[in-house]
Amino acid sequence: MKWAKFSSGVIIILMAAIATGNTKPGDVVKSYSTPFSCPTGLTWDGHYLWVADRKSDLLYKIEPRTGRVVRQFSSPGFWPLDLAWDGKYLWNIDREESKIYQIDPQTGTILRVLEAPSSNPRGLAWDGQYLWLSDGREGKIYQISPGDGTAITSIIAPTSRPNGLTFDGKYLWVSDRFRDEIYMVHPQTGDCLMILKSPAPYPNGLAWDGKFLWNVDYQSDQLYKIKIHDAQEWKVVQNERYAIIEYTHQVRNYGPGRLKNLDVYIAVPQNMARQKIVGEIQFEPAPTDMLTDQWGQKVAHFNYQNLPPQKIQNSVMKVKAKIYEIRYFIFPEQVGTLEQIPAAIKKQYLVDGEKYRVNNPYFKNIVRQVVGNEKNAYWIARKLYRYVIDQMHYELVGGWNIAPTVLRRGSGSCSEYTFVYVALCRTAGLPARYSGSVVVRGDDASLDDVFHRWAEVYLPNYGWIPVDPSGGDQKWPRGQADFFGHLSNRYLVTTRGGGDSIYLSWYYNSNENWQAEPKTMLHIETLAEWSPLKE
Repeated sequence: MKWAKFSSGVIIILMAAIATGNTKPGDVVKSYSTPFSCPTGLTWDGHYLWVADRKSDLLYKIEPRTGRVVRQFSSPGFWPLDLAWDGKYLWNIDREESKIYQIDPQTGTILRVLEAPSSNPRGLAWDGQYLWLSDGREGKIYQISPGDGTAITSIIAPTSRPNGLTFDGKYLWVSDRFRDEIYMVHPQTGDCLMILKSPAPYPNGLAWDGKFLWNVDYQSDQLYKIKIHDAQEWKVVQNERYAIIEYTHQVRNYGPGRLKNLDVYIAVPQNMARQKIVGEIQFEPAPTDMLTDQWGQKVAHFNYQNLPPQKIQNSVMKVKAKIYEIRYFIFPEQVGTLEQIPAAIKKQYLVDGEKYRVNNPYFKNIVRQVVGNEKNAYWIARKLYRYVIDQMHYELVGGWNIAPTVLRRGSGSCSEYTFVYVALCRTAGLPARYSGSVVVRGDDASLDDVFHRWAEVYLPNYGWIPVDPSGGDQKWPRGQADFFGHLSNRYLVTTRGGGDSIYLSWYYNSNENWQAEPKTMLHIETLAEWSPLKE
């Protein structure tokens, strides 16, 4: 079989996290062994670290530059867990008694005892006025009074089993030993804003020293100093997948008439930060021509004439690619306002479209209620993301309705979720577009005939960020965060568009137009076959 070849012609973007030694949030600055074997809790008193150890029932004061133990004394209970520092005194959770102890750091004397407001207290933090406590059974984080332990408010934890806890002056940080992750959490809303891989498999206590995050790990018996701010990279590209993807667009003419004209358009994938096309893209048969739509999307165009009854016409694209997981580390306060977005981006990606209806009074009212006077582009995107998740559930009902109809119905496919989210963002003045892809389904060698679409929003100082409201429609904030600024390596992106394309219409991956004799019946099928490769 002879294949036509096409080179993407786009400069390959080097994988920053792979090709450079630049630091990123979550990188370990230094680590050292703890002088004990079962570390559970951690806090910072302004000069020293304090560590609780379950096996020895001791609290240790540690010099942070060397790891040297400066002081130690018995824990107030028999199963010490996390620690907090209120500026003058230590606080310590005891699992055995489900109590919280206030402790004199000079003598170890118990000064106050509070009953924990939950059944399985794990993490403890101080925000300058109140204590915060994570519960490993209820999946909640409580704000409690240091006077009598009264629960003032609570937020849902990032996951069902939160562990260590600390406060950095703006956000809570929470560890999860089952997922081996650390999360940045908004203390008012409970939104999980960042996901970091923990340095070791059992992240326990956390502490904030004003610049760095510290973590003590129960399995490795190590203290880790972790970079958060002032990193050189704000994204990580990792977990390479190397594969051949064969995309087939098939038209079957069941007759009885002839198919007089058939135009097939296949979206051509390009190089991007998380996707590298290896070699030349192959086509069978050779495309009639290569075209570019008004959004900059390249398509291979195939034209066929006078296809007789029973004819099966395949249009095939074969891509060899290296695909990576990408995760963005977004600090909301570092994202600019709508006014800082380039005018050219606004001009192209704030326009209305048939599926969007951005001028619909229903959408304008929603944006007014949800966004209010918010100017920060991140919080506009995040508030609307949360709104769509709260209002909709996934349902593949067939067809793509306009965004207001979908939102009123409260259910939709990935494309309909995307149309709703893009429309709401544009109504709010935030540029948004969509990406379409073929997907690995389960095993590395797999077949996809469902495909997937998600949104992208433009955040000043960060650029285009993936947002997948259908994927993020989950109970736990960690699951929601995993689809805001993150894509796994399961997706070969074929399509990026802002709306109705002159070639693809509202579709992605491919589209077709045809003219036929009367009573001609066609069957159109599209599928992608994934075949893993080794270097």
